[in-house]
Amino acid sequence: MPKITIIGAGSVEFTKNVLADILSFPELKGSVTVALHDIDPERLATAEAMARYTNEATGAGATIESHLDRRKALDRTDYAINEIQVGGRAGLLKDFEIPSRYGLRQTIADTLGIGGIIRGLRTLPVMIAIGNDMADVCPDAYLLNYTNPMAQVPWAVYAGSRFSRVVGLCHSVRDTEEFLAKTAGVPQQEIAYTTAGLNHQAFVVRFERRGEDLYPLIDEAIARDPEGLGRRVRVEIYRRFGSFPTESSEHSAEYVPWFMRHDEMIERFRIPVDDYIGRTSESLADYREIERKLATGEDFAIEPMSELASEVIHSIETGKLRRIYVNVRNG
Repeated sequence: MPKITIIGAGSVEFTKNVLADILSFPELKGSVTVALHDIDPERLATAEAMARYTNEATGAGATIESHLDRRKALDRTDYAINEIQVGGRAGLLKDFEIPSRYGLRQTIADTLGIGGIIRGLRTLPVMIAIGNDMADVCPDAYLLNYTNPMAQVPWAVYAGSRFSRVVGLCHSVRDTEEFLAKTAGVPQQEIAYTTAGLNHQAFVVRFERRGEDLYPLIDEAIARDPEGLGRRVRVEIYRRFGSFPTESSEHSAEYVPWFMRHDEMIERFRIPVDDYIGRTSESLADYREIERKLATGEDFAIEPMSELASEVIHSIETGKLRRIYVNVRNG
């Protein structure tokens, strides 16, 4: 009977998506314990209500637990899914507002530059503490991390705690491969990929169908659409380096010094300065809507999303083979 702990379960929309997957797997019905942890009592209560709703809607027969105490939530768990944001939205706003006073523009601010540094300084001590908790109460578990800065977080757990069974999960590789297949006009199931790099800067170094290089089809698509595809940061990086980057243009714009320092480049490549602030506003609105529906008893759809963490868990528990790109130590 696997126990799955969600740390930062108050990120309710994400929790909903992960549980929609896990609780829909027929092989896991009646055998899963889900432990939810958050430091915010209100959000934890909403997450618990969502988990119980999902459990009932899927008929999964899971056992649902809710804990403000992190070690209790982690005790004897098999999988810990981490989705915390240390400092919450208030911390995020400072990551943008303070650098902006000195003329520094950012889009996402969660990986490189001052935004990534400050987020790392907030987040890494908490992640090291989580690693040490897991070394004490669930040493054989897996820590499946979604929290950014991704490359820093697993590294900190490896280097700073007594726990090492940690991998980082990010949607960028899967999303990019889907985007390239669509752009090339080739069914994704027919394509062979190899992607290499680190988070958030990997490159698709092989993009083929039955041994045929498909990059010429991408070149043709870009040539046909100079005002659409041609005005994307990641496409410009592809032109310069010859392999397509896995990161969105919003991410990529702040990773190299060519773009955001120059007003004409921001206009040319349509770079959305402060983009992540708007995304968090949308996430907060989504949370409030879920909270409202749960409070009023209004139904809403529970749809499996093929989240990476749920696929990792399902493959380990059932032996089903999958190829999933994750962040691991270069050992």
